[in-house]
Amino acid sequence: MTAPLPAPTRQTDVRVEEDVSGDVPWQAIVWNDPVNLMSYVAYVLQKLFGYPEPKATALMLDVHHKGKAAVSAGDKDKIEADVAKLHAAGLWATMQKSS
Repeated sequence: MTAPLPAPTRQTDVRVEEDVSGDVPWQAIVWNDPVNLMSYVAYVLQKLFGYPEPKATALMLDVHHKGKAAVSAGDKDKIEADVAKLHAAGLWATMQKSS
């Protein structure tokens, strides 16, 4: 005689949704303004963030032509500090959550 087969097991698909909104990185946005020269904006981006001249120039051109550019990303505390540095340099900057 053979042993009885075990009762079938029921598998369930357990999905746990986590709130990751706290992990969403933030961005520092530099906005176009009528005060600062384009060369100064590129200079500030090089000095504050260590960007090479071509990258700083590309970001500055985004600011000039598109009206804004995301110049740094990271956690909220880092971006708050970056925006404060940009303000201290005389640039118009804000922060927003990355999409």
